[in-house]
Amino acid sequence: MVSLSRSVRCFALALTAAASLVIHPAPAVAQGEGISLIRDTEIEEILRKDSAPIFDAAGIDSKTIDILLIGGKDLQAFAAPRTMGVYTGLILESKTPNELQGVIGHEVAHLAAGHSARSGDMNRAGMRPFLLTMGLGVLAALAGSPEAAAGLAGSASYFGTLGALGYSREQESRADQAGATLLEKAGISGKGLADFFDNFRYQEVFSESRRYAYFRSHPLSSDRIEALRRRVEALPNYDKVDTPEAMAEHAVMKAKLDGFLNPQVAIVKYAETDRSYPARYARAIAYYQLKEPDRALKLIDALLQEQPDNPYLWELKGQVLFEFGRAAEAEQPQRRSVELKPDAPLLRVNLGQTLIALDDKAKVEEGIAELKKALTQEDDNAVAWRLLAEAYDRQGQDGLARLATAEYNFNVGDKRQARVFAMRAREMLDRGSPQWRRATDIVLASSPDREDLKDLAREGSISARQTR
Repeated sequence: MVSLSRSVRCFALALTAAASLVIHPAPAVAQGEGISLIRDTEIEEILRKDSAPIFDAAGIDSKTIDILLIGGKDLQAFAAPRTMGVYTGLILESKTPNELQGVIGHEVAHLAAGHSARSGDMNRAGMRPFLLTMGLGVLAALAGSPEAAAGLAGSASYFGTLGALGYSREQESRADQAGATLLEKAGISGKGLADFFDNFRYQEVFSESRRYAYFRSHPLSSDRIEALRRRVEALPNYDKVDTPEAMAEHAVMKAKLDGFLNPQVAIVKYAETDRSYPARYARAIAYYQLKEPDRALKLIDALLQEQPDNPYLWELKGQVLFEFGRAAEAEQPQRRSVELKPDAPLLRVNLGQTLIALDDKAKVEEGIAELKKALTQEDDNAVAWRLLAEAYDRQGQDGLARLATAEYNFNVGDKRQARVFAMRAREMLDRGSPQWRRATDIVLASSPDREDLKDLAREGSISARQTR
């Protein structure tokens, strides 16, 4: 069950299930550009690998850090307590893993230094990756639903925090130097950080409307860049280069984002004559996004011939088949993805969705089991709760269906609906059972006034002290 302290602290959102990157923009940040939050196991894994040595060098346990992937064109990243956020624009503009690590090092330095705009405001915002969707390709058939809209509206304060970030030139220079120290301690060259800033040194001459928001809040100057360059050139790891494996993963990450976010551009950018794995991967995803499933599947099957143990190719194949009405065919690829990556809850949610879509009681039961397994790893995954509610409803388990719907609403931030469904669930569940107690907990956590609490006290569900 969801920990109340954890759930109340986060603003968990969901754009619900399906298999295309149809992302409704979240409330705009200060510069007026819409942003959205994305979940993808493969990209999160690469970002974690890139950032873990830097957090560890700063004395922060990287295993406690949640990865937040934000869909937006800005060259933005941030580090906050228990959270690291990276914009897709930054990933796509970074030429090497070392450049991306450089920016991450700079942001972790802000966090380690306790700069208030990051560690104070972000902490109060209760940051963590809370758009709990089902993967980059499984985002929003029902994104226009009232529940999803309520979740997005409920996150306005979070996005406002992102828009409010800003630092003085003095703080930026200190973060440059501290970031260089962290990178060196992690055994990473600081060259990428200096190169990245150097690539955008002329941002200062652009008008506010044309300048990347990152450089409005992180002011650049030639003196600052040169000071950073001198520092990193003097460090022992300056000439250390990215490994071929790291370069390959970076290329895959960029190709995947291009395929999903910019499919028409990706078809041109990754030409048919380019036979590299990232290029073919990007084209397969782009064809899928452009509603050409047969062309996408042909490319995916060819890639699977070369990499039969790649869970993300099996995941993609299952997504394509599921979205285009071939759920029965999607089952085997989704199963294979879970077999290859059993510790990835998003892949289990994909499989659970496929199983409950089949007209088979045994499959629905198995789908419920897969969703429960996913929830043991991400107990505030709102999409999993929504699918679980659907499955319980099919089984005629009305009390559990309403409880799961209450959990869904609780995690998308719609406390009113969470309270309504939790109260209904209590009426149908066995009094005193764990599920009944959980429904009571949700009522307690989501009641805006004291009347509901007084009613619970009168029936003996809670003590009178809790109503005060």
